[in-house]
Amino acid sequence: MTLEEKQARLEGILREMGAVVVGYSGGVDSTFLTFAANRALGSKCLAVFGHSPTCPPEDFAGANFMAQKLALNYRVIETNELEDPQFVANDQNRCYYCKSELFQKLNEIAKAEGMDWVADGSNIDDLTDYRPGRRACSELNVRSPLLEAELSKEEIRQLSRENDLPTWDKPASPCLASRIPYGTPVTEDVVQKIAAGELYLRSLGIRTLRLRHHGDIARIEIEEKDMGRVLDDETRREIVRRLKTIGYLYVTLDLTGYRTGSLNAQIGQGAASTLPKSLS
Repeated sequence: MTLEEKQARLEGILREMGAVVVGYSGGVDSTFLTFAANRALGSKCLAVFGHSPTCPPEDFAGANFMAQKLALNYRVIETNELEDPQFVANDQNRCYYCKSELFQKLNEIAKAEGMDWVADGSNIDDLTDYRPGRRACSELNVRSPLLEAELSKEEIRQLSRENDLPTWDKPASPCLASRIPYGTPVTEDVVQKIAAGELYLRSLGIRTLRLRHHGDIARIEIEEKDMGRVLDDETRREIVRRLKTIGYLYVTLDLTGYRTGSLNAQIGQGAASTLPKSLS
């Protein structure tokens, strides 16, 4: 299908859904989905942001801004994944536990509001990545209209740009727990350290980055084009000082550079048995 045909297919899917609660994070995918659903369904689209300590603060602020800009039917709820021992234990299915809680709450809202469906922003590229949260979609009857329309991440960015959505070039921003290696407990103290470190690094003008938490070690992933900036003597010393103030004993720069899901490398071939059938 052409991009225009995929967009038309998405609009048809949304109209067929009738009334939908969208899990809205303020990222590229969920913002475009919410925009399209709001245009197709008006007040019959309710965008719900699940807020928790694992949410990057700037993402919450950005989601609120976009909700106001787009005049969305919008609601914020609190999620409590840090109260779930399975999530805190941080095994390879961490995202499944988180999405299960979120989608259960969204289903409750849909039922209370008389809405027919809950939808998330998964796209067709997500089928090629390790996404244990997809199992929660299947179990809780959550639909993924972008995926159903066979839209890729790049196509969603293109359509977002064409519709003047400022999120079109927003870097990916998963929850802060994704910076913590599997097996290391996810605690509020740790996610606050990560949030503070990444906020400081972004203040240097670096848009795409991850601060990976390895106990006393902060491993910084940035794009190759930004490495010269942080290796400047004065900047390097200031980064070390600031991250040590936050609580890290050692500060490292990953010379491989930024890449999504780098902590999934530790899963290896053993992850296949944990994947939903559609992802294996």
